[in-house]
Amino acid sequence: MTMFLTTAVIVLIFVVIFQIAKASEYVSVLKGEEVSRKQNNKINGFLMIGFLVLGLIGVWYCNELYYGKTLLVQDAASVEGARVDSMLWVTLAVTGIVFIITQIILFWFAYKYQESDTRKVFFFPHNNKLEIIWTVIPAIALTVLVVIGLRNWFLFTGEAPQNAMVVEVTGKQFGWIYRYPGKDGSFGKKYYKNIDNASNSLGLIWEDELAHDDVVMEQTMYLVKGKPVKLIIGSRDVIHDVGLSHFRMKMDAVPGIPTTLWFTPKYTTKEMKELTNNPDFQYEISCDQMCGNGHYSMKGVIEVVEQEEYDAWMVKQKPYYVQQFPEKDPAAPKPATDSVKTASAKPVEAAKKAVAKL
Repeated sequence: MTMFLTTAVIVLIFVVIFQIAKASEYVSVLKGEEVSRKQNNKINGFLMIGFLVLGLIGVWYCNELYYGKTLLVQDAASVEGARVDSMLWVTLAVTGIVFIITQIILFWFAYKYQESDTRKVFFFPHNNKLEIIWTVIPAIALTVLVVIGLRNWFLFTGEAPQNAMVVEVTGKQFGWIYRYPGKDGSFGKKYYKNIDNASNSLGLIWEDELAHDDVVMEQTMYLVKGKPVKLIIGSRDVIHDVGLSHFRMKMDAVPGIPTTLWFTPKYTTKEMKELTNNPDFQYEISCDQMCGNGHYSMKGVIEVVEQEEYDAWMVKQKPYYVQQFPEKDPAAPKPATDSVKTASAKPVEAAKKAVAKL
């Protein structure tokens, strides 16, 4: 019913506009084309000023209405993300000032220099000074913004600090797989033909001993507050995109071409719940690249904790290799060996011989 009423109102508005246009056309015929044109020109001049005022009020109102719903009201959750925020504010300041100035000039000129019988039109085909002004100034401003952006980009994608933890993030339709290196600090090799959703989601090569202590997780990725983390990003099917909106980071996940990104979390998940006054707050890892029918559901969770909590969590995790081959678990109880069986059997045999002699 609501959709029907909305459609009816829209159709009615178009009919009214059409009727007004037709009435204006008939009035212009009665008054004379020239007189009507000049009157319409004056009306259009005043409408330009009205549109300018209403437009600027609309921009301000939309900002008041929606700014609080953006992530800009929250501090960047990573040290490096703060640089992205500052870059964004500089860009918004430059483009915002230019937008307001150009819009005011545009509509004011349309009103001030409308057609007039008492003013003679002046034409000039070219002006070197104006050409230099509106070419050089924007070029300098854009160059500065581009340089700032490139510096930040080279920082995020460059070499991570020596003390950075490393996490491998692999996208799949439609979820994320996280891998942590074990005590050896190195990832085992993998091969895409070994991928099996049931027993080997990353295609690890079991013969590689470096893979025996790798920890593989899905759904939730654990990071440490104040410790840089380097993400090694990839995909096992189509192109995805690691979107870390709270940390102000993103990077493509491309099949067969690992990409990297690093940042330093500033707040734990618990602290962000307090800062945002949201007890249900979660750091999110989203896919920012259309990747199929289930793209909307490709969401992961990031849990940022203190170092002690992370260490306690990691101790509880079993390597992926051990999960697939439980008999290889060093902590699992071992079956009795042949030597033990032989040793335990000797007293029994001796007793049997003693009874036989009797």
